[in-house]
Amino acid sequence: MPERTSALTRVLLASNAGPMTLDGTNSYLVGEPGAGSVVVVDPGPDDPGHLEALATAGAVDLILITHRHHDHSGGSVELARLTGAPVRGFDPAFCIDSEPLTDGELIRAAGVSIRVVATPGHTADSACFVLVGDGERGAVLTGDTILGRGTTVIAAPDGSLADYLDSLATLRGLGALTVLPAHGPTLPDLEQICDAYLAHRYRRLDEVRAALRRLGPDATAAAVTDVVYSDIDPAVRFAAEHSVEAQLAYLNADGGGV
Repeated sequence: MPERTSALTRVLLASNAGPMTLDGTNSYLVGEPGAGSVVVVDPGPDDPGHLEALATAGAVDLILITHRHHDHSGGSVELARLTGAPVRGFDPAFCIDSEPLTDGELIRAAGVSIRVVATPGHTADSACFVLVGDGERGAVLTGDTILGRGTTVIAAPDGSLADYLDSLATLRGLGALTVLPAHGPTLPDLEQICDAYLAHRYRRLDEVRAALRRLGPDATAAAVTDVVYSDIDPAVRFAAEHSVEAQLAYLNADGGGV
């Protein structure tokens, strides 16, 4: 059964827990209570039981995806078939019977207003969805741009640390909204978590600079990872290397490698 996460949202947790997905993907049902319909945000993987539960939780007006990764978008084709609802995201390849999202667009469906915010960085097509009327302060569905715990991987081929830092600054400017992440628990204050995320990223950049001074400017991402992420769980070592690759690309572009 979906669980209430805010005045306008309920969540259904997909059964895809793992090192990268934490407890699993949070599929959100967004709608004004009593409206009789919902917007599904991130249908999750192509799991028949999970998709059937989403399809029967209320009439589905629209399916939104925060980004293209399979644990968010994998079930969208089947959920669209089950419900007849269109699918929208920033990447046209993942849209069904509808146009791609545009930054700043206001969507009205299921009795609510959803403002689209482009937040590239984790992927080039990452989006967040602001629910202005959700509770006293509003809420924002953050996909993988902000997680309920831990930090976000900036992964090749289309992840960009420069874009990600800009996106965090954009989100911080929205104020103290409730954070509804795609993985992990709800967080109470968007501004506060953005400050923490930005501080963490800049601290990591300082650690990478120190590693380059120690190892030399031509050090590989693997060698830098050994220094900066010395205590990393082997199960997510690959993600740490992706993050280091993104940090090195950022420093090289910025001219601040050391």
